[in-house]
Amino acid sequence: MNDDIPEVADIVATTRTWLEKAVIGLNLCPFAQAVYLSERIRYSVSGARNADELVGDLAREISFLMAADPQQCETTLLIHPHVMGDFLDYNDFLDIADATIEALGFSGEIQVASFHPRYQFAGTAVDDIENYTNRSPYPTLHLLREESIERAVDSVPDADAIFERNIETMKRLGPAGWRALWGNGTHK
Repeated sequence: MNDDIPEVADIVATTRTWLEKAVIGLNLCPFAQAVYLSERIRYSVSGARNADELVGDLAREISFLMAADPQQCETTLLIHPHVMGDFLDYNDFLDIADATIEALGFSGEIQVASFHPRYQFAGTAVDDIENYTNRSPYPTLHLLREESIERAVDSVPDADAIFERNIETMKRLGPAGWRALWGNGTHK
């Protein structure tokens, strides 16, 4: 990625706006609003410039989350604007993220959800609108507690259909609607 990345506060603010407008505003994740409104999301901006540094930051954030009281910190967004700008590199890194969780002894307790500015599902074209369900302003590893996921899934009827509903939402919105959502064009 380039060196004219905004300051940490701006990165967090842009990420919060993405959560408000896309993730919560479009109801892409029906579980996000309660955690967001109760301010139990940790925003950690990594200064990592390579995969090894990112693994170190990931390990620290996993350990922090596991030690934190879920009533204070339910989930973590590890935003890494300086590394893994290429989606294929990022996608490959997800295996390393899973191995890091396992090495720390937290398999079955923590999982990673992936978000990236150039996110692309297998079998889709780069600009297919369904990819935008996982497109964030910066490469981001979302660390989730397994028990939180289980509780959330149990509380939402037909949770298995969320992915399909999200694709339908994006298709209704379309590329023009996605651009209009951002107004000033900060998140394409």
